[in-house]
Amino acid sequence: MVSAIIFDCDGVLVDSEVLAQEVETQLLADVGLHYDRREFNVRFMGASEADFWALIEADGQTRLGRSISAELRGPMQERVRAVFKDRLAIIPGAREAIAVVRQAKAVASSSSTKALRIKLKMVGLWDLFDPHVYSADHVTHAKPAPDLFLHAASALAAPPAECLVIEDSVNGVRAATAAGMRVWGFLGGGHHDDGSGDRLRAAGAERVVLDWDEARGLFDDV
Repeated sequence: MVSAIIFDCDGVLVDSEVLAQEVETQLLADVGLHYDRREFNVRFMGASEADFWALIEADGQTRLGRSISAELRGPMQERVRAVFKDRLAIIPGAREAIAVVRQAKAVASSSSTKALRIKLKMVGLWDLFDPHVYSADHVTHAKPAPDLFLHAASALAAPPAECLVIEDSVNGVRAATAAGMRVWGFLGGGHHDDGSGDRLRAAGAERVVLDWDEARGLFDDV
């Protein structure tokens, strides 16, 4: 029985991960930190902003022998905001899939509360979830810790075992499984590569769905 469905945002509802990664990997390469697509997805996708910058700072110290977060953080955030303003789009089929959800629903994302509001309003999804939109700001420990999903479940008055999470990242899948929830891996975002499905399954996803059309057809069976 599923009494609540909890959606990640980036790469699940809005196609933001591919845009953010485009900016992030380019600016990191400009200072000498190079990542292949798989490494970047596994290590950073689904991480909170604080955790992302802690990992980047550690890599700067280890690989380059210097601190880089101070010089990169402002320009990177400004560039990402500009790209989102010009190019951010809803994941195709997301609105239609949300419309058929009969259970309680929420968003639980590693983005900040402010960023979530901006992105969801840009694509017209905010009103479909408000007030149940939860961010890394709401908990002490972000994904892959289970805290954020447990917070969302509590707000929805749904037992964790009756929650289904839709996630696109290894960190998010691990967080959901640690919370004792069912989780589907979602591959509809533009950032995925050929190994994404296998990585999501290995992290604990009970199934992988290719897009919202497939997911929508499965909601009646959960």
